[in-house]
Amino acid sequence: MAVRTQDARRDRTRGRGTAGAVLAVLLLAPACSAPRDVPPGLTAREIGATLDRRAAAVLAHDTDAYLAALDPRATSFRAAQRTELRNLADVPLESWAYAVGHVTERSADRATAEVELRYRIRGYDKAPMTSSRTVELVRRGEDRTWYVAADRAAEGAPGLLWQQGDVEVVRGARSLVLGVGRRDAELRRIADTTDRAVPVVTGAWPEPWAERVVVLVPASVEDMAGLLGSPAAGYRGIAAVTTGEVGGSGRAPADRVIVNPQAYGMLGDFGQRVVLTHETTHVATRAHTSAATPVWLSEGFADWTAYRGESRTAPEIAPDLAEAVRSGGLPAQLPSDEDFGFAEDAGKLSRAYEGAWLACELIARDWGEAELTAFYEAVGSRPQREGSVERALHTVLGTTPEDFTARWREYLRARLG
Repeated sequence: MAVRTQDARRDRTRGRGTAGAVLAVLLLAPACSAPRDVPPGLTAREIGATLDRRAAAVLAHDTDAYLAALDPRATSFRAAQRTELRNLADVPLESWAYAVGHVTERSADRATAEVELRYRIRGYDKAPMTSSRTVELVRRGEDRTWYVAADRAAEGAPGLLWQQGDVEVVRGARSLVLGVGRRDAELRRIADTTDRAVPVVTGAWPEPWAERVVVLVPASVEDMAGLLGSPAAGYRGIAAVTTGEVGGSGRAPADRVIVNPQAYGMLGDFGQRVVLTHETTHVATRAHTSAATPVWLSEGFADWTAYRGESRTAPEIAPDLAEAVRSGGLPAQLPSDEDFGFAEDAGKLSRAYEGAWLACELIARDWGEAELTAFYEAVGSRPQREGSVERALHTVLGTTPEDFTARWREYLRARLG
């Protein structure tokens, strides 16, 4: 859903949403479910038992027990897993569990299973984060015990932060920052900025939300892309990304703000403050954002929240759109979802974000801030995109798409011309 973009050449920010991890049901203790498409049997139970032992060892930070679940002949894998467990040492885990999706290959002594890792961070996650994994297992010894011989991200699935290095943990009043390869002072500044963002967001978004944010800071944009399962080229101009569940489930999902340290580090205090306030807004509004929510509304609302208490003028915040309006390039329509694509040129992308921000500012000015929130919720409550905006414009704002678009275009002239 929510992604944050930034043109590093200027002290200004952009936002955009991206679909993130799909979240599963809450698990409070290590547990494995039997495969869904393989008849229950000894192999399934033994695979589950092996993964249960591994999960318990993670929560106990028990290196010996963790290694005992691994193939004793897989020397390199065991060394890498020892390092990975050590990298996790400071992460405050509440739960860690595996659920076997299905067994894709199985013989007398070998099995390959598609597994979902589910984990929660204590004090922050009310629902678990999930990671799709492919796990290979082998049988060894006279007792024919199953051991884990390989564990990798499933095809197309993102990686995990602790696989990139030792995770340093910085705790804020309302934030938890997990960093790899970054200085403690940098992580502390990010925590402080996120802490300041939380009450700003609460002041703009009156619905209850957790008011706590987890921020991941990898070592590089390449590592950031690895956490998103996408090519690095698409994120070089992006200061931060927010991942989490969309769909209006009503549950409080586990969101993560992922910072691109290079792009974020090139911003001044103003830009960094706006970026993290924008991303925190996405965390707050997640339960009311769905497939029915157009990108212009989710990103415009996040920018409206971030800029709401700032003193900069509209042309300072929206220079690209201001230049277009003054040059006779007034947009005919509200930005489409496609206008927010990372592949678009920087100017077009900037104009989309700026136009979205001003659309939300227009609603707050002419209808009121409470109506802007009600409009957002009304759109997100619909099961699908078709008709969602039109219906909310009618029921909440008492207007039509044609009238709203005309008023928005006139507002652009007034604010930017």
